[in-house]
Amino acid sequence: MDKRFTDIIELINRSRNNAIRKVNEELIDLYWNVGEYISNKVELSEWGQSVVKELSQYIQAHDPQIKGFSDKNLWRMKQFYESYKEFPKISTLLREISWSHNLSIFSRCKSIEEREFYIKLTKRENYSFRELERQISSSLFERTMIGNSKLSTVLRETNPDIANTFKDSYVFDFLNLPETFNESDLQKGLIQQMKNFILELGRDFLFISEEYKLQVGNSDFYIDLLFFHRGLQCLVAFELKSDKFKPEHLGQLNFYLEALDRDVKRQNENPSIGVLLCKDKDSEVVEYALSRNLSPTMVSEYKTQLPDKRVLQQKLHELFDNRPD
Repeated sequence: MDKRFTDIIELINRSRNNAIRKVNEELIDLYWNVGEYISNKVELSEWGQSVVKELSQYIQAHDPQIKGFSDKNLWRMKQFYESYKEFPKISTLLREISWSHNLSIFSRCKSIEEREFYIKLTKRENYSFRELERQISSSLFERTMIGNSKLSTVLRETNPDIANTFKDSYVFDFLNLPETFNESDLQKGLIQQMKNFILELGRDFLFISEEYKLQVGNSDFYIDLLFFHRGLQCLVAFELKSDKFKPEHLGQLNFYLEALDRDVKRQNENPSIGVLLCKDKDSEVVEYALSRNLSPTMVSEYKTQLPDKRVLQQKLHELFDNRPD
């Protein structure tokens, strides 16, 4: 591309994106206002299901070019308005994501907390519709709320918001692994499904390499997966285990972090972080192992099948019920 004209291309793209955003805001406003109008009429007992159907038929007869106003969609607009009318802060965020995203969120999510979670996440991660659907199906909200990420003391102190970046449990249902598998099978599967892996990790993760080579003395060592996190501005080393967490796993990871910080990390970057991904873990064992660990590390588990949403919701209810007043 001719570098003389790149500024013009940037101006065109910026204006195009602004136009798309404005159109979306107007569309959401329209659906909100239509939903509010129908809601008020129904509340006053002036309209029922038959009237809304007549309205849909009238719109289509009046102007066949107008699409998307079937009686079913009109009722959705009413539900959309009623779901958020008492939450002005969230109603502002609604304009920043598409109608299809909004429709998925308010129709599939039950609580206002869950809806707010996915609205903010969709905006931040710029999810496509399919990506959002996958995150809802994988119970990301419940996993995030329940998750009590096991972090080393150093990691908690140096990165107070670190729990918002990493998860206590990851779901790799896209791998289709056999019932018995090893670390190599897991690594190859994640590499082949890197797009889905990044979706599960978060968009700020940038993949650097698999089997990243570290040379210390006369010996070579290899990190399973190495990433860079844009928000945290640091290298992130993932070590994969096909079995349950063992305290001795941390020694290897700590060694890798020391080598990264000494030989790979740049001066403007923050200390490297290590994530040990295990098939299973005993939370108490993890807590003991990390209590005196001086490296910025955490231990997470992964599942190769979608979790049972009902079980997670029950755990979430129990968590809320046991909170002190």
